[in-house]
Amino acid sequence: MFESKTGVFLIAGLGSFALAFVSNAVLPILMYRHLPEKTVEETVNYRVMTHFADLHERYPAQFEKHANLKPNQPVTVELASQLLREGRKIYIGEGCFHCHSQFVRPVSNETRRFGPVSKTWEYQNELQRPVMFGTRRVGPDLIRESNKRGNDWHAVHFFRPRDTSPGSVMPNYPWFFDDNTSAKPNRRGLAIILYMQWLGAEMEATDRSGDQMRTTLDFSGSLR
Repeated sequence: MFESKTGVFLIAGLGSFALAFVSNAVLPILMYRHLPEKTVEETVNYRVMTHFADLHERYPAQFEKHANLKPNQPVTVELASQLLREGRKIYIGEGCFHCHSQFVRPVSNETRRFGPVSKTWEYQNELQRPVMFGTRRVGPDLIRESNKRGNDWHAVHFFRPRDTSPGSVMPNYPWFFDDNTSAKPNRRGLAIILYMQWLGAEMEATDRSGDQMRTTLDFSGSLR
């Protein structure tokens, strides 16, 4: 058997599988098992809260209606964390991972298209369980989505994608909004928009060591 071509290919195939399993599964576990897994609250840094405050400022009536947060109340890490958990579930439930990956690979032109290559520590948190690496890109990779576009752009994009991206094959998501006539996000819409602004927020921070998490921002977005 081992002298036949079939046997050689069988051994080579099994050997390649074993090598891939060890290098891509076993070794990373051994190398990074000491890294603690962050909770959602621990990943909500100043950048995420800035986007959250902006979202509240743009849609105060929607926050009051769907999140019981009045216009004069500060946004909090607790509420942001709730919406992020919901946004993650919505992302999975809507099958967004079928068309969007969340992993910038170390191959040619990836960094030009999507930004810095993904780092191991980016996936050591609650919102990356399971990870959404993805297998294809009908749309762009989203792991660097934070801060690329404004909250209003995301609202319009989910409401009617071709208004922001002509030729897009992405479907409309009217159930993310109160009605079919205006892009006013309901709680599901607010959650998925905030999740988009969370993706890559830690990587985008200019100084992670000095990026201390604040617990509240006032309505204008200034710290208190």
